[in-house]
Amino acid sequence: MDEPPGRELRIGDRERRAADAHLQQAHADGVLTLTEYDERAALCWAARTQSELDELVRDLPPYRPGPDEQPTAVVAAPERGPSKSLGQRVGGAVGAVAATAALLFVGSQVVTAADGAAVFGNREITVAPGQDRVEVGMIFGSVDVVIPEGMRARHTGTIIFGSTDCALACTGTGPEVVVDATGAFGSVDILRPGEPERDDDEDDD
Repeated sequence: MDEPPGRELRIGDRERRAADAHLQQAHADGVLTLTEYDERAALCWAARTQSELDELVRDLPPYRPGPDEQPTAVVAAPERGPSKSLGQRVGGAVGAVAATAALLFVGSQVVTAADGAAVFGNREITVAPGQDRVEVGMIFGSVDVVIPEGMRARHTGTIIFGSTDCALACTGTGPEVVVDATGAFGSVDILRPGEPERDDDEDDD
């Protein structure tokens, strides 16, 4: 059966992975900031149609596939009519990524945390000596926050259907760094350099 005029076919994870690879490359090249990448990655994995992915990469340099990689990254298609800007769509897409955790998003801070965020993936953040605060966000992912020796962590924030673990990094003496962790369906591990992640399901909140 032919698709009704004006209605787009849905895309799948293959197209979303290609778009995310394009976004990651732009971030690695310094074209996108960390916050911009986090926002667009959330929109990427919430996208249902090709035009939604096209909007995310429309202003980026062309994707450069690796030597053994097929050039499958999304390329922006011609405009098909009026559409919402990227900024207008960020808040709505975050809710679509984790609709069951909507009560958590009293603001829309989860994937726009200042220092780092993980959406359907993992991320590691290393705290700099003298830093007194780090903000992380997570949805269906995990974040490792590495606290250097000579500093002591204290965690705040809210994780729904997940955990915040802090063993060695929350003990000892030295300047305190506050780790403000907010998210759902995942974990935040606050660690010393070289300390393995905890495998149990305990929640130290």
